[in-house]
Amino acid sequence: MARAGLTAARLTEAAAEMADESGIDKVTVSALARRFGVKDASLYSHVKNLRELRVRVGLLAGMEMTEFIGTAVAGRAGKDALVAFADAYRRFALDHPGRYAASQMQFTPDEVADSIGLRRSIELTYGMLRAYGLTEPDLTDAARLLRSTFHGYIHLELSGGFGDPRDVQESWSRSLDALHVLLENWPSHDRGNER
Repeated sequence: MARAGLTAARLTEAAAEMADESGIDKVTVSALARRFGVKDASLYSHVKNLRELRVRVGLLAGMEMTEFIGTAVAGRAGKDALVAFADAYRRFALDHPGRYAASQMQFTPDEVADSIGLRRSIELTYGMLRAYGLTEPDLTDAARLLRSTFHGYIHLELSGGFGDPRDVQESWSRSLDALHVLLENWPSHDRGNER
């Protein structure tokens, strides 16, 4: 019989808190069971294994991050939207490093098939980029550039990789200025094929 009060949603939220406290790699079924004062077996009626638990954390984090970004960009376009999007992305990652790491895991198509957060994230990103006049395949290329830029910057920031005394926020702001100029002057896919 399942322990009263334990649900998949409650376990997922607790695992997300654990991830932020000590890292997603430290989230295990045993650690989560200890947190609730139960035996590991008590959790298996709610999550089938560690992979499912971590996927649940990643999908929860993705939804939370998307909602946070969506609120930040509402009613904005162009550079204002880009800065609001990027700042919200970074703030979420810095405030919730374990959740953020979980949201960056590689998921299988089956694991994300019903993910409203993932679909909304794509819609938000592409909507912001369409304001720059981009269409496919440039939309996908620009989205990949932004994600890799934001992720790389945040990864370095979280790991203490910026040793220069230059203010990290100033560098972030200048990077967003540069991305805005790039997006306004994006080389179209058709022009790229003329080389």
